[in-house]
Amino acid sequence: MTNLNLRVLRVSVVNTPFRNSFCRCGVALCLGLCCSACSRLAPSTPQRLTTFSGPTMGTRYTVKLVDLPTGVDPETIRQEIERKLDHIDALMSTYDPDSELSRLNRFADTEWFSVSHEMARVIGEAVRIGQLTGGAFDITIGPLVNLWHFGPDKDLPDRIPSPEEITRAKSNVGFHNIEVRLSPPAVRKKRPGLCIDLSGIAKGFAVDQIAEHLECRGIENYFVDVGGDLRVKGCNQRGKPWNVAIEAPLADARAIQRTVPLVHGAMATSGDYRNYFEQNDIRYSHIIDPRSGKPISHKLASVTVLDSRCMRADALATALMVLGPKAGYELALQQSLPALFLVKSGAGFVEKVSPGLKSVLARPDSRFGQVVGMTILHASKR
Repeated sequence: MTNLNLRVLRVSVVNTPFRNSFCRCGVALCLGLCCSACSRLAPSTPQRLTTFSGPTMGTRYTVKLVDLPTGVDPETIRQEIERKLDHIDALMSTYDPDSELSRLNRFADTEWFSVSHEMARVIGEAVRIGQLTGGAFDITIGPLVNLWHFGPDKDLPDRIPSPEEITRAKSNVGFHNIEVRLSPPAVRKKRPGLCIDLSGIAKGFAVDQIAEHLECRGIENYFVDVGGDLRVKGCNQRGKPWNVAIEAPLADARAIQRTVPLVHGAMATSGDYRNYFEQNDIRYSHIIDPRSGKPISHKLASVTVLDSRCMRADALATALMVLGPKAGYELALQQSLPALFLVKSGAGFVEKVSPGLKSVLARPDSRFGQVVGMTILHASKR
């Protein structure tokens, strides 16, 4: 573990309204790290840095912009960012009874339900990742999350459901019971009792939406973080890569496990070390395995995934966390995913670094591959 005196830009909030079964436990930090490729992208002299931050989606967001183009007003950009975040929260919150997702969950029918284009995109991507991971990522996990009191009723007393209760809840779980169409955008539930929870992918989608908006406004150097899910492009104000720290999975302390220099890409971390309850000396994690209906019980403490899109990194981090240190690592190898696994070992942790991540660490200016269906488009130089 690396002990550095670093300034924290954002620490994710675990017990948040938007967080349901999928918490993000990573800490995002911006450091300076020399990289010849980034030096070519930005001058060596310090550039103007603009920073925004505030509450959103039950957590916080941070946006850092370097050397805004002439004529771009920082306050206008801030307002545009917050409008986008408010719009996504209004669509995908499980806590807002008037959100589009809440209305879809109340729709007890098997007919097509009209949704926004954004909702169709996110649910469609979630279903694809569910297929890719063999059901380790499943957005219909809501009944199980609520059964274990990790959802909107998380303030209820901790309890261990009976096997019969778990079986009943699992009868309404299964991403394969969802159909999505993009034109016109709509969702169909093959089982009317399905309850969709986008907590494991929505914040990543929000990061992507902000990043794409910034690029449309001509901004080429940015750092975007929503609740621990982040995406960067270009360089920081010193002309160096955005260097992002991965938090050590400690329940009672904040420490850095390692740092990753990024010039272009997204990163998300999933962990089980801060949101759990204990009974009879057994820890029950908030991360539920949709296949068993029970909290994960393996020795994997956290997983960090890099991808070109934060929405995918977000969902894949959760899926690998559910799969565990062996099956998760095998999937990372199969799909060439840049991933860091931190596995509990005695009083500490053992790092398992995928070959995909080793390539990124060797070439911070690489573009990450993206998972498409069951294949991977490999990284290429900028």
